Amino acid sequence: MRTSSLPFTALVVDDDPSIRQSLRLCIESENGRVHQAGTASGCLDALDRSRFDVILLDLWLGSDSGLNVLPEILRRQPGSGVIVVTAYATYESAVEAMRLGAVDYLPKPFTPEQVRTSIRRVITTGLLRRQFNELQDRLNETESENSFETCSPVYAAFLQTAVRAAASNAVVLLRGESGTGKTVLARWIRKHSLRPDGPFVTVHCPMLSNELMASVLFGHKKGAFTGAVTDAVGKVEEAENGTLFLDEVGDLNADAQARVLRFLNDRTYERVGEAKERRGNVRLIAATNRALEEDVRAGRFREDLFFRLNVITLIVPALRDRPEDVLPMAHHYLSYFERRQGRRNLIFSNSCETAIKAHTWPGNLRELRNAVERATILCPSSVIEAHDLGLVWRSAHPGQGDELVLGGDVSLREIEREHIARVVARAGSFEAAARILGINSTTLQRKRKRYGLS
Repeated sequence: MRTSSLPFTALVVDDDPSIRQSLRLCIESENGRVHQAGTASGCLDALDRSRFDVILLDLWLGSDSGLNVLPEILRRQPGSGVIVVTAYATYESAVEAMRLGAVDYLPKPFTPEQVRTSIRRVITTGLLRRQFNELQDRLNETESENSFETCSPVYAAFLQTAVRAAASNAVVLLRGESGTGKTVLARWIRKHSLRPDGPFVTVHCPMLSNELMASVLFGHKKGAFTGAVTDAVGKVEEAENGTLFLDEVGDLNADAQARVLRFLNDRTYERVGEAKERRGNVRLIAATNRALEEDVRAGRFREDLFFRLNVITLIVPALRDRPEDVLPMAHHYLSYFERRQGRRNLIFSNSCETAIKAHTWPGNLRELRNAVERATILCPSSVIEAHDLGLVWRSAHPGQGDELVLGGDVSLREIEREHIARVVARAGSFEAAARILGINSTTLQRKRKRYGLS
């Protein structure tokens, strides 16, 4: 039984053309698209050009060993499942292949059914891994990022508008900077919508290749393209009676844009290669951090689709625009990561809290979350200081207790002066300090004189 009717991509690496042909036929019978390489260098070139779900790697590639190539394959594409194929099967080589990261081992001569079974096993493993990661992401969001308590009038007003938008079936376009939590907000809108128990299907548009984009979204008919050996269900159909979330919708190609526009206009679509018209009952939420108006003017995005998506636009506030929430969110993340890392009684120092509030957080919630997680793991004591978050420059003014905080109300001159003073103080020599700062000794001497540093 097949695990998925959606297409996948495979790379066959074997120096024998007849073996490559046999494997190609087996892969295409399982709905796969095949790329081929006959050498180790050809394999690495293919990895640079495309991403692969399955890689079938011969143990011997002329004078090269496939086991020597295997670590580089997994370094470049850690999500790929590698099947080692060999005519010289031994227990030792099988163990070594598995130790290096292969997920299956296929001895020659093989039957087509053995190949298909191995491929299905790899696809199943990859599918389960993605489902587990998605579930873990949802749990993380539920426990750490889905905090919508706010002290900010700006964000409170935003949430009131979002609640009204959620209670309709209208298209919602989420706009805002990267890291503001648009994906989390999309799930929150679904939770407060008219279809909270329906499926929530996410499509990360930048991850879709141009050749598979329309197929992934709307499905395809058997024979629509090489390798389409079965009918395939698309994400729109998976989201029936639920919510479809198009993350970074600006990355859709022209064909997908036209198909999405048609679906939004009359709720109908066709699978790729099929003339049959289908209807869908799906609520659409889209998100982008791009200026779609500029993409429209440049001809990269359809104007009519932009207008159709722009029914209800919610601009997610940046973290710097809701300063009242910065410190509470930092404490929220600290509490979460304490539990996750098995630590207790961690606190922010007073100076750390000052630094947190003063920083502008250009990476928004994602930056704050990552900073707190890193500090929770690496801070050696129970008191987290600002430098554990990578924020503080202390003792900006000699003789005063003030702190110089990146992103605070300080000049570049003050930051440069303090940085030079600190580097010179800890460097083993004047020349070493100049190397650390990336300037020559003469420039360093001039700057020290300008800032009155001894």
